[in-house]
Amino acid sequence: MDFPGQTQSPPPALHLRALSLVYDKRVLFGDLDLTVAAGRFTVLLGPSGVGKSSLLKIAAGLIPAQTGSVEADDGKPLAGRIAFMGQQDLLFPWADALGNVSVGARLRGETPDLDRARALLAEVGLADRAASLPHTLSGGMRQRVALARTLFEDRPLVLMDEPFSALDAANRARMQELAVRLLRGRTVLMITHDPLEACRMGDTLVVLDGAPARLDAPLTVPGEAPRPPDDPAVLQLQGALLRRLMR
Repeated sequence: MDFPGQTQSPPPALHLRALSLVYDKRVLFGDLDLTVAAGRFTVLLGPSGVGKSSLLKIAAGLIPAQTGSVEADDGKPLAGRIAFMGQQDLLFPWADALGNVSVGARLRGETPDLDRARALLAEVGLADRAASLPHTLSGGMRQRVALARTLFEDRPLVLMDEPFSALDAANRARMQELAVRLLRGRTVLMITHDPLEACRMGDTLVVLDGAPARLDAPLTVPGEAPRPPDDPAVLQLQGALLRRLMR
């Protein structure tokens, strides 16, 4: 299955400039700059509580920063061009898996493409659970439905916060490969705590650390994703990244 919308115009880069955020009288970060390269996978790592999820929500327009701006480099508004997948699956309990995948179209008053929604459920290994309500699904299944919903939105900018955290190792590896394949050519910013996942999927890796938090110099990952988990270059970079995270 090819990802729908591949004939759209090239996606823009995303520029986060001079962002600052204060939470509970604590400065999480200040004067922070990050460029998410156009059509590339940028992966953000860092310790828990450092402000990664807040940064992603600012980029998505879900929470305001105290200062700074978030802009696309094509000068067009971001509204309607971002797909966001948070840490929680946030499935509607009254809708089955198929309905949850296609819910965005319904909320916008559009007629959803249910064939495409079914195809995406099949891609995430849930073709036989299209009629299942969320309470009948495991946490990992719910997360896969949420991934299918994010892919269904077909946006040029995609923001994901630990999208595979609830999955077992085998399904996690499969969903990493699926996301890379179906989001190739999109501008993606993804948070993960897993250095191997970052090295398999990312084109650029950035670490947010400190108090107030700052971004380290980015790491560029050689080769095309998804990279084999046992590739010597991947394992070497994973070790270097882990050392950076353990400082």
